[in-house]
Amino acid sequence: MAAVAKRRTARLTFGIAELSDAAAIAVVRNRAAEQLTINFGGGHWSSICTRQAVAQGIRSSRVLVARRGRTLVATLRLMTRKPWAIGRKHFAPSTHPIYLVDMAVDPACQREGVGRALIEEATRVAKGWLGDALRLDAYDAPAGAGTFYRKCGFREVGRATYRATPLIYFEFLLENPERQDVVPPITARRPSRRRSPGVL
Repeated sequence: MAAVAKRRTARLTFGIAELSDAAAIAVVRNRAAEQLTINFGGGHWSSICTRQAVAQGIRSSRVLVARRGRTLVATLRLMTRKPWAIGRKHFAPSTHPIYLVDMAVDPACQREGVGRALIEEATRVAKGWLGDALRLDAYDAPAGAGTFYRKCGFREVGRATYRATPLIYFEFLLENPERQDVVPPITARRPSRRRSPGVL
């Protein structure tokens, strides 16, 4: 089974999303939300996004995508601005934290190592962006992805409730000897497309 997953992730390519990818990203995110609703019932995770909202995220942050052939199968977003739902007090001191949000894998491609491979790519991109930590939150509920993030090497650092939604905070510290005092803006040169090195 692991060998099959490795072959499948070896066929993945990664890149930074363009505005033309907004519709496909919205489809993946909405399919993932619908599957969570089927599996766990309605909740905050059932929210549906629009192409326009995705496009705004592409303009204001760095959106990563994974493709299998020409088909977009997974996405996440990296940003330097702290999301409202995350409290800094829970995390280790950091000069340049990068926040990971809006991760989704097409349900048809889940449990094949796609999500883990995309997280690995996100850590590479974050280091190139001179980040020293990846931070995120997950739902403190059966629909949450806490177990997945733990398997990817993230450490739970705290729990809180934001607007009646219980959350778990996770952190992944990055060893980045090339850190500087200023993080490059999101318009910095984009990393080249590359193939997945395989499952972590």
